[in-house]
Amino acid sequence: MPDPTSPNTFGTHGHFEVGGNRFRIARLPALEDRGHSMARLPYALKILLENLLRREDGGAVTIDDIKALIAWQPNARPATEIAFMPARVLLQDFTGVPAVVDLAAMRDAMGDLGGDPTLINPMQPVELVIDHSVQVDAYGREAALLINSEKEYERNRERYAFLRWGQQAFDNFKVVPPETGIVHQVNLEYLARGVMVDAGDDHPFAYPDTLVGTDSHTTMINGLGILGWGVGGIEAEAAMLGQPISMLIPQVVGFRMTGELPEGATATDLVLTVTEQLRAKGVVGKFVEFFGPGLSQLPLADRATISNMSPEYGATCGLFPVDDVAIEYMRFTGRPQEVVERTEVYFKEQGMFHTPDSPEAEYTDTLELDLSTVEPSMAGPKRPQDRIFLGAVKNSFLDGLDDLRGGSKGQSKGKAGRLNVVDGAGGGTAVAVAAPKVLADGAVQVTRGDETFTITDGSVVIAAITSCTNTSNPSVMVAAGLVAKKAIELGLEVKPWVKTSLAPGSKVVTRYLEEAGLMDYLEGLRFHLVGYGCTTCIGNSGPLDPEISEGIHAGGLVCASVLSGNRNFEGRISQDVRANYLASPPLVVAYALAGRIDIDLYNEPLGTDRNGEDVFLKDLWPSQEDIRITVGAALQAEMFKDEYASVFDGDERWRSLPVPDGETYAWAEDSTYVKQPPYFDGMGTEPDALPEIRGARVLALLGDSITTDHISPAGAIKADSPAGKYLQEHGVAPKDFNSYGSRRGNHEVMMRGTFANIRLRNQLTPEIEGGWTLYLPDGEPMTIFDAAMKYRAEGTQQIVLAGREYGTGSSRDWAAKGPNLLGVQAVIAVSYERIHRSNLVGMGLAPLEFLPGDSPDSLGLNGHELYDIEGLAEGVESNFAGGREVTVTARPEEGEAIEFKAKVRLDTPQEIQYFRHGGILHYVLRQLRG
Repeated sequence: MPDPTSPNTFGTHGHFEVGGNRFRIARLPALEDRGHSMARLPYALKILLENLLRREDGGAVTIDDIKALIAWQPNARPATEIAFMPARVLLQDFTGVPAVVDLAAMRDAMGDLGGDPTLINPMQPVELVIDHSVQVDAYGREAALLINSEKEYERNRERYAFLRWGQQAFDNFKVVPPETGIVHQVNLEYLARGVMVDAGDDHPFAYPDTLVGTDSHTTMINGLGILGWGVGGIEAEAAMLGQPISMLIPQVVGFRMTGELPEGATATDLVLTVTEQLRAKGVVGKFVEFFGPGLSQLPLADRATISNMSPEYGATCGLFPVDDVAIEYMRFTGRPQEVVERTEVYFKEQGMFHTPDSPEAEYTDTLELDLSTVEPSMAGPKRPQDRIFLGAVKNSFLDGLDDLRGGSKGQSKGKAGRLNVVDGAGGGTAVAVAAPKVLADGAVQVTRGDETFTITDGSVVIAAITSCTNTSNPSVMVAAGLVAKKAIELGLEVKPWVKTSLAPGSKVVTRYLEEAGLMDYLEGLRFHLVGYGCTTCIGNSGPLDPEISEGIHAGGLVCASVLSGNRNFEGRISQDVRANYLASPPLVVAYALAGRIDIDLYNEPLGTDRNGEDVFLKDLWPSQEDIRITVGAALQAEMFKDEYASVFDGDERWRSLPVPDGETYAWAEDSTYVKQPPYFDGMGTEPDALPEIRGARVLALLGDSITTDHISPAGAIKADSPAGKYLQEHGVAPKDFNSYGSRRGNHEVMMRGTFANIRLRNQLTPEIEGGWTLYLPDGEPMTIFDAAMKYRAEGTQQIVLAGREYGTGSSRDWAAKGPNLLGVQAVIAVSYERIHRSNLVGMGLAPLEFLPGDSPDSLGLNGHELYDIEGLAEGVESNFAGGREVTVTARPEEGEAIEFKAKVRLDTPQEIQYFRHGGILHYVLRQLRG
């Protein structure tokens, strides 16, 4: 029987049974009966099509929307907007805390507007995993986990209490407490449902599990056949509040896989190869779908590793189909039998279950990779898509040394004294540091306690097995343990200047490493457990030992980090480290043993054994058969059931946190972690008229590949920065600053840290690295925050000019919220990363794009001009009936004005509405109030 609540124009609504239960279904084969070929549609589009068929209502989802998706043409330019409703929302704590802050602020605003505050409530399942707050303070010893966990609670108690209030105050909102795992691995191993079922009905609808998450690596779940991708926090909040995500029917690039990985190659090598290929092809804003006979040879963990890196190759998602491998993974990871059976039967009923003889769909474009051609690789020193064959890493580093140094050599020679650091014991004290000695060859002699050693350009000072990309994959984690085992047996040691860490993505990882007897060997090389969370990869590597840090700066050295993560952008991993490389976990161990990045691991020894004989990488590397046997014996299904049995309960520290009462949050005036944001101050029930942009100043003139790491506050807070000064003015000592990520719930801190990345180069102040600009027309150099506040005080509008790929990187809503609070009204860039452009719209900023061939350089713009933008407000009010280009006039201090056209990147009618209302939250608030 059809669903009586839906028009069901296409006659697809029916029922199916599994396990004695009857479910409704929007049946895709019914379209085949009507003459529409479903086999030609990519798997991803079938999921979108089901979403529309089930939700057809003549309003948000119309007949024309469904017809457009059925008639999808692979090479057609995306033009049709559809409203996609994800089944659930996934948050991590860095991005989740400000999302909950915004919901709390919306409750207050709803009350101010005369509405019911409890209308602001998640309308679908929302889960938040606390995984971004643990920092590697202590390392290399058994107590590291305990020390780091204690410091985490000490720093974040207020934030965690706020989240516990949210869990109590909001329906459909659950929190996974600290020290459980990384959000994407927890999602893969436990939270993912396979097939969702509506509650509260005798015959509920069953439909594919889909989601959006506030971390760009939400795509990791694509490896399980579940469609999901990263969005900004503001988009996620709207989805939580029942608003569909407006999107254009995408192009889909097929990636055909054949063969199987050769001996010596890892899943990390595979994903770096795939990332390089797809980034070179250009898939920004597109879906990528993997298919082909090679899939049957690809374990689920390897698929998840590839899907995790979707942001690095620029795609919206990197989707694998549901097949026997996915079903067996769900069964092995402890999902209830009825969930596993329902998932298998559902996808077979829909004709979406992949088998080796499944017909190949039509794709916008197709790439192919023979897995047998994959070679050991790394990526770096600045971007994840810059793959380097392992044998070429040494020369690549040496060839790029001058660029990495950036003129720093010798700038601070002889500097020594006292550093305000967090020492290896996890305390925050001023530590006396022996003066390093800069040698004649430029190396630096460092004394730490009773040991003396020498560091040079190329010294590896951080070796971190971290990040969801690889710690979810048993094969590479076991390989790291086997390399450590062999190294210990031969008598090798990690070099003393290397900060080592092991931060798994879930407790299951340590269970199987212990079961295999490999934890002792990893710890023997100082890879002790430091926490369960996203540590080094997110910038929570913690401080280097003060002697190492001082030595690096005394000699102006270019030192390196090697991590098993997915991000290595400038300034992200450590402020002391300029060269950062992504590598598989076993290679992380190898480089820790070598202690330097400028080594040819194929031809140079890692060290010597007890007999003085050279030991090479090949002497340590395990065979694929050894890895398979070890994983098979150590990894057990019961481990998943045991570790996730009480996943939401937390330990005694979590359960004892004070939880405020009330439907609205009691904001503390003196809080430096959680403050009521000003977004809704003075908001009325109707949107204000949009002002034209006239006489605007350029706050920042930026080049290509400016990432959200450059824009959004991240990492450590410097004492002399605007954010550091604010905290000290409010009684917070530098040792208690914590990180920007942990203070995302305080807009005062975050707006002061916007554009403050130590590696940002504003072309208005090209000689100064960091968050500086010129205040115009005076020409006075000052911090971007200070200049923005002066412009705001005098009523001067502000814009940002940028090059290609503006906003690449993590889905950080503060990369849009920060500029909004600084007073930026528009960005004009050559091109945008998908998520960041959407976030700008969501915060009421206009994303404008130079026309093809134009750029700040080609137009002769130097950022000193005054800018007028004609037609933006009028176009928005008319839904751009006259086109989506505006005229920009740049008026220099002397000479003739420069006039050019720019494209308005409000890509859908829904985005125009968000912009009209001043942002997505304002739009939703007004809609809910009615």
